[in-house]
Amino acid sequence: MTKISSLATATAVSLLLMGSAFAQTTAPAKTEPSKTEPAKPRTAASLECSKEADAKGLHGKERKKFRSACKKAAAEKAK
Repeated sequence: MTKISSLATATAVSLLLMGSAFAQTTAPAKTEPSKTEPAKPRTAASLECSKEADAKGLHGKERKKFRSACKKAAAEKAK
């Protein structure tokens, strides 16, 4: 009987220790864009569309949709 209880105690202690080891792991570092590749400069149309979106107070999906349509219209106007 003592052998069974000591085995159960040892198992419980080892499970507790393993659980705390997993809880202390750190999250993987976020990768940043490569600093060796230069970022593409923003076009005048892109900047203007951003200013318009700011003026309208657009955020999230609405802003993305507006800017996309705005840039397409600017590209069509330039042709």
